[in-house]
Amino acid sequence: MLLVPQALEGYDIVASDGRLGHVRDLLFDDRSWVFRWIVVNTGTWLSQRLVLIHPSATLAIDHERRTIRVDLSRLQVENSPDIADDRPVSQQSQRALFDYYGWNPAFGPVYFGMDALGSEESRARSEREEQQTGDTDYLGKPADPHLRSAAAVSGYHIEANDGLVGHLENFLFDDQSWGIRYLIVDTLNWWPGRHVLLAPYAVTAIDWDARTIRVSVSRDQIKSSPPWDPADIIDQADEKRIHAHYGWPGYDI
Repeated sequence: MLLVPQALEGYDIVASDGRLGHVRDLLFDDRSWVFRWIVVNTGTWLSQRLVLIHPSATLAIDHERRTIRVDLSRLQVENSPDIADDRPVSQQSQRALFDYYGWNPAFGPVYFGMDALGSEESRARSEREEQQTGDTDYLGKPADPHLRSAAAVSGYHIEANDGLVGHLENFLFDDQSWGIRYLIVDTLNWWPGRHVLLAPYAVTAIDWDARTIRVSVSRDQIKSSPPWDPADIIDQADEKRIHAHYGWPGYDI
């Protein structure tokens, strides 16, 4: 099922032996376009502590009961490496979590690039980029420049190859693979009343300081793209029409 990230906010995270807390946010990697971490607020159980849970630990999502069951115990989570509420997350912190739980860093679809921690080469490159950002986690370790909050990028400008077309309203992601399928673009100021879907295939650059996402499509391509209504559930036929229009590869659909 394709969902917006906010659909999971507030869902209870349920371990094998009880409730762990609730979903506060999702963090995605801007190279692989996969949601890498579920940010969980543990509430009064662990004095409002935040913990990160990898999507590969999820067993089932129950949308009726608003719960996500995970293959973890409360003791595992209680003893897991910590993160801070108001600081970015470093790659070192992520690797500590992978080592502690035995999670696979390469989890998720590979449509847009290698996993941020998937190889020695990408690891070394990422560490060089971390040093350049100046951001640090709560232990003073350089922050991962490619790990971003879904909520934090809402409102970023979307710039086509011939001008601005609107702003990022949301994402659509697959709740099985946790891969981001589409950016939902609100074209309000340029093309009133329209929303369009752009796959991450189109993204060429993100300027975090300018809050701008650049895409390799033109305004005319967007205007002639298959119509999409946010009130409708997108199906495989819709996706195939969108990909055929832009010439993007498919998602095995």
